[in-house]
Amino acid sequence: MFSHLYTLNMYTFLTCILVIIASGPSRADIFTLPPPDVDVIGQMDSVTASRDETLLDIARRYDLGQNEILLANPAVDRWLPEENSVVVLPNRFILPNVERTGLVLNLPEMRLYYFPKPAPGETPVVITHPVSVGRMDWETPLGQTKIVTKQKDPDWRPPQSLKDEAIAEGNEPLPDIVKAGPDNPLGRYAMRLGIPGYLIHSTNKPYGVGMRVTHGCLRMYPEDIERLFEDIPVGTPVHLVNQPIKLGWLAGSLFVELHPPLEEDTENYANYMQRVLDAIAEFTAPDEISLSGRVLWQAIEHQDGIPVAVTR
Repeated sequence: MFSHLYTLNMYTFLTCILVIIASGPSRADIFTLPPPDVDVIGQMDSVTASRDETLLDIARRYDLGQNEILLANPAVDRWLPEENSVVVLPNRFILPNVERTGLVLNLPEMRLYYFPKPAPGETPVVITHPVSVGRMDWETPLGQTKIVTKQKDPDWRPPQSLKDEAIAEGNEPLPDIVKAGPDNPLGRYAMRLGIPGYLIHSTNKPYGVGMRVTHGCLRMYPEDIERLFEDIPVGTPVHLVNQPIKLGWLAGSLFVELHPPLEEDTENYANYMQRVLDAIAEFTAPDEISLSGRVLWQAIEHQDGIPVAVTR
């Protein structure tokens, strides 16, 4: 028991020190990997908006996806934030409930977590970035796979299904091949998954990152995948999960992080409150914790992806 508390308190202490050292809001993408009994990383932050930038400009500057920053700031205009309005930066995350190895992509969250294998003597870290996922009629598949190939400056060969869609929508027919360059929707970097036809790749439309806009692939900001590309080896395991309800521990408190379910799962989450209560019952012994009903209800009502402590 003493060693457990020591580990927990030391992690909390180091987290506080990092917050104190930070001089202000910054990109949140690399965190020290907490011990197995701690699930929450990062800190909430905020920034003051100016009239010469949109909410999406701010999202990209702080490595957040479009849906993330919109859910965290429902009262801020997406295109014309008021001068000096406070923009919440939701840079705190509960790690997905899955083995902390390789790449983990949580589709409702539209976020990637990478757990690189540390070299001897290195401190383990977790790297996280926003991603775009497949829209409802072109769903990103779930399950376990791996990175099978990587390519810099890839050509894009549109599949026949996309060619047919373009014609059906009255758009210009797609070519058989789009060479590498500024018009290539794959951007400069692509990592092919073991599931045929699916990739993690860059994009020439970065403001769509953090939305359901793809044909099943996973898009990243160009600067994010550029940093990861060389570090992720071929063969890295990839876990594609569907966890709109995330639970985790920090400093003895139970946190919940709630996201809107994917549209195709709406019926399964019609009673969202019960789904959350069932998840809590599976995650911990309900008779050993005291929940704050008010905080839990607000989290369920907002579903804004912001972790909140729900134990008294």
